[in-house]
Amino acid sequence: MTIRIGEEAPDFTAETTEGTIRFHEWIGDHWAILFSHPKDFTPVCTTELGYMAGLKPEFDKRHTRIIGLSVDPVSDHTRWVGDIEETQGHAINYPLIGDPDLHVAKLYDMIHPNASGGARTAADNATVRSVFLIGPDKKVKAMLIYPMSAGRNFDEVLRLLDSLQLNAKHTVATPVNWKPGDDVIIPTSVSDEAAKQKYPEGFKTLKPYLRYVAQPR
Repeated sequence: MTIRIGEEAPDFTAETTEGTIRFHEWIGDHWAILFSHPKDFTPVCTTELGYMAGLKPEFDKRHTRIIGLSVDPVSDHTRWVGDIEETQGHAINYPLIGDPDLHVAKLYDMIHPNASGGARTAADNATVRSVFLIGPDKKVKAMLIYPMSAGRNFDEVLRLLDSLQLNAKHTVATPVNWKPGDDVIIPTSVSDEAAKQKYPEGFKTLKPYLRYVAQPR
C-alpha cells in the first residue's frame, strides 16, 4: 500500500525488544516517530540508533514516543544493542520492532511488495530507511526516506516535530531553516482581519501572501 501524509498510519501488532505491542495502542495520546533500518549489525544504523537513544529525553519533553524497526528478529536486536551501547555511548531506551517476515516494512511501503522474508542482505533491504512522524490522531504528519549510505539527521527530525506540533497547536507555518523561537508565517487561509484579531501585537506583511509574526507561545 502507499502511505500518504494526512492518512491514518497503518496499525499492526509486532514483537519488540520491550514485548508485544499493538501500534496504535502503544502510541496512545502521544506523538510517535517510527524509523526503520535495513539490517541489524550495520554501521550507519548503529550510529543512528545510538544517537536517537541520546535524544530520547528531548522527544519525551515533546510528548513523543520513538520506536525503531529492523527486518531481523528480536533475538538479533537484543544482541545488537550491546554493540550500540559500547560504540555509541548510549543504551537503547526505546523499543525495536522485529520484522523478519517484512510485514511492517510492506505495510508502510518501505520495501518492494514482492520481497520475501528469511535470510537477506542489507542491500536486499535498501529501501527500508524511512522515518514516519505520526500525530496523536494516528495520522501521518511527515515522512523522510534516506539511502543506505547517508546517516539521517535526527536533529532535523526533532526540528520538524517542533514545527508540526506548533502548527497543530497554533495553525501557523514555519519558513525555511526555521528554528524554535524564530518568527513564523501566517497561512494564507487566515485573512488579515482574522490575523489582526489573533495577533493584536501586530505582524509584518512582505506580500499579501507572506506575513510573519512572532512565534506563538
